[in-house]
Amino acid sequence: MFDTVLVANRGEIALRVIRTLRRLGVRSVAVFSDADADAPHVREADVAVRLGPADRSDSSAAETYLRTDQILAAARRTGAQAVHPGYGFLAENPGFARACADAGLVFIGPPPGAVELMGDKINAKEAVRAAGVPVVPGSQATAPTDEQLVAAADEIGYPVLLKPSAGGGGKGMRLVRDRADLPTEIAAARRVARTAFGDDTLLLERWVDRPRHIEVQVLADAHGTTVHLGERECSLQRRHQKLIEEAPSVLLNAETRAAMGAAAVRAAESCGYTGAGTVEFIVPGIDPDSPASTSASEEGVRDFFFMEMNTRLQVEHPVTELAVAIGPDSARLDLVEWQLRIAAGEPLTFDQSDVSFLGHAIEARICAEDPERDFLPTGGRILTLDEPRGEGIRVDSGVAPGTVVTSAYDPMLAKVIAYGPDRPTALRRLRAALADTRLPGVTTNTGFLRRLLAHPDVVAGRLDTGLVEQTARQQPDLLASPYSPANAAGTTQATHTTDAPDATDATSTTDPANSAQPAPAATTEPPSPAHLLYYAAALARHLDLTPAADPGGWTDPFSLPSGWRLGGTPAWTTHRLRAPGQDPVAVGVRSITVGKLAHATDNPASPATEVELRLDAGPVHRARAARDGDRLHLTVDGLQTTFALAVDTDPGLAAGPVTWISVDGDAWPLHPFDPVGEGAASAAAHHGALTAPMPGTVTVVKTTAGEAVRKGQPLLVLEAMKMEHVIAAPHDGVVSELRATAGATVAMEDLLVVVTPAEDAPEAAEVRS
Repeated sequence: MFDTVLVANRGEIALRVIRTLRRLGVRSVAVFSDADADAPHVREADVAVRLGPADRSDSSAAETYLRTDQILAAARRTGAQAVHPGYGFLAENPGFARACADAGLVFIGPPPGAVELMGDKINAKEAVRAAGVPVVPGSQATAPTDEQLVAAADEIGYPVLLKPSAGGGGKGMRLVRDRADLPTEIAAARRVARTAFGDDTLLLERWVDRPRHIEVQVLADAHGTTVHLGERECSLQRRHQKLIEEAPSVLLNAETRAAMGAAAVRAAESCGYTGAGTVEFIVPGIDPDSPASTSASEEGVRDFFFMEMNTRLQVEHPVTELAVAIGPDSARLDLVEWQLRIAAGEPLTFDQSDVSFLGHAIEARICAEDPERDFLPTGGRILTLDEPRGEGIRVDSGVAPGTVVTSAYDPMLAKVIAYGPDRPTALRRLRAALADTRLPGVTTNTGFLRRLLAHPDVVAGRLDTGLVEQTARQQPDLLASPYSPANAAGTTQATHTTDAPDATDATSTTDPANSAQPAPAATTEPPSPAHLLYYAAALARHLDLTPAADPGGWTDPFSLPSGWRLGGTPAWTTHRLRAPGQDPVAVGVRSITVGKLAHATDNPASPATEVELRLDAGPVHRARAARDGDRLHLTVDGLQTTFALAVDTDPGLAAGPVTWISVDGDAWPLHPFDPVGEGAASAAAHHGALTAPMPGTVTVVKTTAGEAVRKGQPLLVLEAMKMEHVIAAPHDGVVSELRATAGATVAMEDLLVVVTPAEDAPEAAEVRS
């Protein structure tokens, strides 16, 4: 075994590898960019080395985690004997594997030749085809031209899938159903492949309708033994990015499982593979309208086709570690440990007959993206971090409170994995765990994944790679949170009257407009979950207005936000709030109980605060609220809901502190609303100011200042976290201001371009058609 190993990666996988090294007594070396200087993987390692230019700060992957020379220098400096690449970055770069060998370092992975062969999707298909592994019909040329790709599509028939030959992870893949769209899609796929992988070679394959993505984990030593560790079902995807993975697959019967495992072993042996690797297959799904069985009890071997081989550890490897048992003692595997042992020359200590499934494991990928905004990448500073615990729960995380999430790296922040003796138990445990996962400060897909796991087809095991996007189009309510502020839109506007709570700011404790109004009767109609979210944010701000008692326990009653008035009904305190992308709302709070609005932690014996609540001019609800640390227990109409609270007090927030409200895995920022400041911003937006919808890099600028443009005309392309987003003209007009430049990094809501409407624009050049 090695004495010192350098981990050439970051985030959760670096932390995962370092923890196994520590358990084995091996000294660990981390590397880090300036952006990751305080990251958990840096703190966990025995020693860490900075990457990046010596004369400036540049945390881009190109100047840090992709710099072979700097990583090798870090290994020499720390006395490392081996390098673990993790996944992503240089993990599947044959040049890096060779450079490690040339520097006298052991690359913890397969031989460079295997990495190179399987990294070339075209040659990989030919190699495994020769080994008797079934492949999907597609283009045959080594580097097909655009014309050859079109001809191949005509030969095999539509729909077809374009894939970068040198790529992986779904980046640059394009599904094409119409021949007329193919040339445009080829150009787009080549552009992404060239940017992401430095190679715009494409291959084309026949698209399999209702496909299921099922992969097989293999493990091979340098002594001639190769085994497979069963399959993982990875069919729940969006934009070819995996969301949920599980083992075993509910689709496969024993015959198909054995056949796919044997094919995976042949694929690995065809390239002289050693270490841990994954062979990915596409399996035709079952038409839900057909009488065919959808269970694994169906006899015979199902069709399956080789897609590619990933010559590294997979993101989803924990489900294999939890669900696969070895030998009569049902021992569990640590795949990172076996990567290390194989790289150190040790033989496998078990054979294929020792491998079996025991129980079921499911993994969910927590990513910095916003499901309510078409999964655009997000960012921010994690204010607090709550990770789930409990029987059968495992969390592989790479973040901590205070971590700043940027667009510089992959959006995945953590993985939550659940194990159970059967699939229903694992599903229930994972849904409960996701509800307990909170990262306020950064919008994530956690709640979305929780709802996806409750989808009837997911529960029944009727999966395919298009299920998520099909559901989003046809049944969006199944995947939407009932607490989303978007669900409150329009529910109170019809009730706007002059009796609405009115005040000059979000913390006013008087309400002149209602000073003479009698208190409306409390309604019997329960508020919507979205209204509860706003109530929780308003009450959190309201409770924070309560001053602390002096040492003697006395509080000045005139300093309390009680709305108390001599001889009259207490006044409404109005809190004006706005959720991103939504209209502002006014939440009126009026005290019923007299006395201090107490935090339960400060005085556990005190009763909860009793208040009346009102959203805009909607009905009045009586409620009880108690604060317990960062939890707010809100009871309305006899139903108690517990919300988690976090407040972002960054001085750069122009409107003031932002309250983050978390429930069931989701979290929303609710900003104080300033009507005066917002008026100027709204006027700018009305006149065509286009801002960045996500943090990222401007890759293409398709316009110039002074150019006349049409509504919908692409102006520039913004890329972040494996996603391209086109910024288009909102109306006919003239580009009056252009701040974006190709290659520039922008933050969310940075001004990119201004298109002055045609009727307001000075005479300009002829509009392009």
